[in-house]
Amino acid sequence: MKFKRKDFKNIILYLIAIIGAVAMIFPFLWLVSNSFQAHVFVIEYPPKLIPDNPTFENFIRAWTSNKFQLYFLNSSFTATTATIGAVICSAMAAYAFARFEFKGKELVFTIFLLVLMVPDVVTIMPKFLLAKTLGLRNSLWGLILFYIGMNISLNTFLLRGFFESQPRELEEAMVIDGANPFTVFFSLALPLAKPALATVTIFSFLANWDEFIWALTIIDDPLKRTLPIAIYSFQGQHGTEWGLTFAAMIIALIPVVLIFISLQRYFTSGLTTGAFK
Repeated sequence: MKFKRKDFKNIILYLIAIIGAVAMIFPFLWLVSNSFQAHVFVIEYPPKLIPDNPTFENFIRAWTSNKFQLYFLNSSFTATTATIGAVICSAMAAYAFARFEFKGKELVFTIFLLVLMVPDVVTIMPKFLLAKTLGLRNSLWGLILFYIGMNISLNTFLLRGFFESQPRELEEAMVIDGANPFTVFFSLALPLAKPALATVTIFSFLANWDEFIWALTIIDDPLKRTLPIAIYSFQGQHGTEWGLTFAAMIIALIPVVLIFISLQRYFTSGLTTGAFK
């Protein structure tokens, strides 16, 4: 059986993809494996992906020590509230850019895009001074409001194209029946945009849940720390107990996985078939 040049290229591409997948998933499997190992086995070399005597001790200790449950609640409240606010605000902005005509529309949208090019580290000092002026320092609401602002530009960019692809005939029919723009937006545009909304929800929640620099800058009170800061300090408090630290990381991954699983149906349909059948 002779291989064609096209078949050879496909085999090479598959091999490269497999190697890349293994390289990406191995650190995660190693992290999971170490989280189930007792402290004395964590530094074994060569590393083992299947622990000899797996135990849940690290997870129990991580969950019950150093106010970890409080930090988990802080992150849950902050990330959930900021994600909801960012999705709603960006959806309304994207719909306005997609459907309404107003002076300077493209200029304003260009400014939105330019914001995406500015690294977050560059804006740390202006944001800090603004938060201090508004009395939002050392506050979870200081995280939430700035997280909303940090997500709006990207979400608006992603949602505008989706709203523009929706047929205007449905909206015009509602307007003829007496519907106002808010009724059209909430009753028609948003339900049709579920795949796109699921996509920006996943991106926003992941960004808010994992954010580290701004939380480290604005929060001084240990009782108001979020999980990334808590895990960072967790490592310092427990020295070389990497199994304990890895267990805390695994617990922190659970909400992100649940969000993705719950929205996977809409997310997948948005990537494949779009909003319309």
